[in-house]
Order: sequence, then structure tokens, then C-alpha cells
Amino acid sequence: MKTPFLRTVLAIVRKDLRAELRSRELVSSMALFALLSILIFSFALELDREARESAISGVLWVTVIYASTIGLNRSMAMEREQANLDGMLIAPVDRTAVFFGKLAGNLIFAIVVGLILLPIMTILYNKTLVLPDVIGVLLLGTIGFSTVGTLLATMTVQTRARESLLPIVMLPITLPMMLAAVRATTGILNASPQDDGVTWPQILIILDVIYLAASFLLFEYVIEE
Repeated sequence: MKTPFLRTVLAIVRKDLRAELRSRELVSSMALFALLSILIFSFALELDREARESAISGVLWVTVIYASTIGLNRSMAMEREQANLDGMLIAPVDRTAVFFGKLAGNLIFAIVVGLILLPIMTILYNKTLVLPDVIGVLLLGTIGFSTVGTLLATMTVQTRARESLLPIVMLPITLPMMLAAVRATTGILNASPQDDGVTWPQILIILDVIYLAASFLLFEYVIEE
């Protein structure tokens, strides 16, 4: 039997997925931005083959992070515009269930965009990115980034400058996650020694745990304020 906590999380995820299936606004805008970004990077690096190959991990993660930021901003803005967030706060449910419900939805959208990017970048950059290890790193990185992003988007959604404020606040906090993700992806693509392939994914897991624990503890205070 499902617990009230799990039912609340699943209800929020279903709501977000149904809204996206009807409008197709969130993922399409994220995917379009991501596609334009990797095309621009591809043309900019066209003349330098070595720089092109060495920069592929950075291009992937910069694109995923900025596309996810667009999704986080839009997702929380929709909740505010439709007064859904107020309704969830009035409902007799655990506040952390609201957080994990929104986190799960944001994470699904970010992973979908990331998985769309991998085969496209494989074609554009002539480097195989559709690998189980790369997909695993993509999952670990997006978990941490979506966790922090969901918490901070909840804070900034009430401000007028939320579109510019969210990346300014979020990027410095998630910089360790981005660096570890880029190093882990580079190690996999370059077939680096085993210690590189193991250490950086382990760092990503540790960062995921830290971000999840901090967001879990802070969300109720943030959303009440």
C-alpha cells in the first residue's frame, strides 16, 4: 500500500507530466535551446579539431545545465501563475513530499533533454557519446543539479528577476558538480586509467547526497518564507 508521502510525490509528478504532454512547452523549449547551443559550439570549434575533441564534455554539460535552468525557471513560474504552489501548501501534505515531487518532474525533463543531446552530439562531433558510463554520469550530474535547482527556483520564483537571478545564484553552488561531471565524462571518452573513471563518479555520488540532504532540510523553511 502506498504511503501518503509516496502518493503525494507521484501525484505531483503525474500532474507535471500531464501538463507537459498537453502543452509540450517545457521540454521543447529546453531541447531547442540545447540544440542551438551545440550547433553554435560545433561551428565555433570547427577549425580546431583537437580543441573540438577536448571540449566535447564541457559543451555537453554547459548545454545541459543551461537548458535545465530554463526548465526549472519555467516549471516554477507555471506553478506560481496557476497558483498550484499555493494549493499544495494549503493541502495537508508533507512539505518535503512537494519538494521530491517537483524534483522528480524536473529531473525527468532534464534527463530527457540530455538523452536527446547524446546521439545528436555523436553525429556533430564524430565522437561516440551514447555509452552506458556516459549515461550513468549524466544521471548522477542531473540529479545533483536538479536538486539544487528545485530548491533555489522555489526561492527565486517570487522575485521579478527570477530568469536572471536563478542562474546567478545556482551556478556557483553547482560548480563542483559541473567540474566533477565534466572530468568524469572526459575520463570515460578518453579511456583514462581506472582511477579517473572511478574517482569522479564517486565524487558525483557524494555531492548528490550532500545536495539532497541540504535541500531536504532547507525546503520547508524556504517554501514557508
